Amino acid sequence: MKRLLWSTLLLLTTPLVNAVEILRWERMPLAVPLRVGEERVVFIERNVRVGMPSSLQGKLRVQSAGGALYLLASEPIAPSRLQLQDADDGTLILLDIAAEPNKTGDPPLEAMRIVEAVRMPPDSTDDSPATQSVPSTPLPVALTRYAAQSLYAPLRTVEPVPGLRAVPLRDDLVLDTLMPELPLAYRALASWRLEDLWVTAVRLRNTSPHWLALDPRRLQGDFVSATYQHPDLGPKGESTDTTVLYLVTRNHGLVESLLPTISPVDVTMNLPRSSGDEE
Repeated sequence: MKRLLWSTLLLLTTPLVNAVEILRWERMPLAVPLRVGEERVVFIERNVRVGMPSSLQGKLRVQSAGGALYLLASEPIAPSRLQLQDADDGTLILLDIAAEPNKTGDPPLEAMRIVEAVRMPPDSTDDSPATQSVPSTPLPVALTRYAAQSLYAPLRTVEPVPGLRAVPLRDDLVLDTLMPELPLAYRALASWRLEDLWVTAVRLRNTSPHWLALDPRRLQGDFVSATYQHPDLGPKGESTDTTVLYLVTRNHGLVESLLPTISPVDVTMNLPRSSGDEE
């Protein structure tokens, strides 16, 4: 009996270690208090990009690795907002941080874990107009819109697309066959995948001194859809000489949808040899 009592007292007097505070993301900003000089870990279980105001430069160190966020304030910070964006599907999570001076005797800050709130499915027996399902956006449209927002829109406005993920660009991506008759320079910027569709963003730059009209019918390759950010390109050197082309392909990335590059042929190699050439 004494041994059992001693064990119970030891458990009650021993501080809990590795405690984690659970935060539920319900589209409301989550408060994350900080202390100067003390690192706080926030587990997200996502690969995220972090956006923060320029006023925090030099005051807050932010590191992201393995689904965890490491926050360390070097001086007091007034209430500020961080934006965490899932690098795969664009989901946005907002954190409201503030850093106070570290006081002697304060217990260490607990780690935090962000989990998504459980969403209740709608009542299938309710046929009211408010609960009827809205036709989903076609996948090529959703992919193209996400790619355009990722490149041009502010981070906070990018609409998340469930199931979408970024894919690496291949090293053997040669784009000269896209529109070989136009004086254009190409550069692949990024690529994403959703189910059996890929979208690749390609930067186009006019290398001529004339305006160029961009017509998707000029494109050579096997594409589900093609969308230009702008309908034309200004002369080389002008601010209008560059735009982005979004190419959607099915069952594979962009490389497999391009026409093969044809090497120049030396016609003299197959000419018959004259009698004078014979030894």
